[in-house]
Amino acid sequence: MALKIDLLRLVHETPGAPGHEQRIREVVMKEVKPFVDELYTDNMGNVYAVKKGKSRKKVMVAAHMDEISFIVNHIDDNGFLRFHPLGGFDPKTLTAQRVIVHGTKDLIGVMGSKPIHVMSPEERTKVTKLTDYFIDLGMKREEVIKYIKVGDVVTRERTFIEMGDCINSKSIDNRISVYVLIETLRRVKDLPFDVYGVFTVQEEIGVRGAQVAAIKIQPDFGFGLDTTIAYDVPGSTVHEQVTKLGEGTAIKIMDSSVVCDYRMVQYMKNTADKHGIKWQPEILPAGGTDTSAIQKMTAGGAISGCVSIPTRHIHQVIEMAHKEDIQGSIDLLTYCLEELDTYNWDF
Repeated sequence: MALKIDLLRLVHETPGAPGHEQRIREVVMKEVKPFVDELYTDNMGNVYAVKKGKSRKKVMVAAHMDEISFIVNHIDDNGFLRFHPLGGFDPKTLTAQRVIVHGTKDLIGVMGSKPIHVMSPEERTKVTKLTDYFIDLGMKREEVIKYIKVGDVVTRERTFIEMGDCINSKSIDNRISVYVLIETLRRVKDLPFDVYGVFTVQEEIGVRGAQVAAIKIQPDFGFGLDTTIAYDVPGSTVHEQVTKLGEGTAIKIMDSSVVCDYRMVQYMKNTADKHGIKWQPEILPAGGTDTSAIQKMTAGGAISGCVSIPTRHIHQVIEMAHKEDIQGSIDLLTYCLEELDTYNWDF
């Protein structure tokens, strides 16, 4: 089954900083409305897309809509912007990159820092810090303040492209999971349990939306959907790689925020093998996902696991994922939801 490239492009290029997910939320709700039984939001802005099953047991599947971004915290006398990060950035990737400042209208800016020509020998040996950067809008202050104010958010300006067997864009973390969840909800049928597909907010700044959603739903089972590191590049050692691009969807065993339920991990492995889906195990030394909130914000705990999409260059200006891994993630999640009542969940 071919990937829907136009939909992939739309979900990746639509802005949505943490706490400011309005535009991507509109895209999601318009896309899923035709094939779900219920569609609603909560006060935080999470989107709940519900498909009814044969039993009233509940399954929560979470994919966060927000992307790593910035928020303007100062406009200086010359019109340059200072900012605070919304999520974790690798500062060295920001030099001379374009960004979009979302004020009363969207303005293109450039991440500026001290040119190498005027650096001292000592400065040239130091890693540039996030606080060394400013945003240059090419305007004087009196023009800037017509459109921009403190509190406006900033996203990366990068278009979606196909590159070899991969897709390349800003915000693959976690828009690729938004796409996977949309396509899974489109495909699934004959569900044993009610499925709550939740497109969550504010994951990048503390898994906040998923906590609220899990408390509301109180699911029996849970699946996180997120990217994971594919460090299969020159200079890496095998034990550092976590996953490899093109080697299949990843089944999370643990990260720094969650140890996935061993029953769910085994069920996901069995399901992948049964349907001939290529997969790889994931143990992520640092970082967390909505999976942790689903598991622990439910009274008595939810039996939870996570489908992870291997991604290179993660939390940088651009990111990359393999088309076959994306399709495998849709396939695995679809079968896991449709066959959830076939596994012995006893301890």
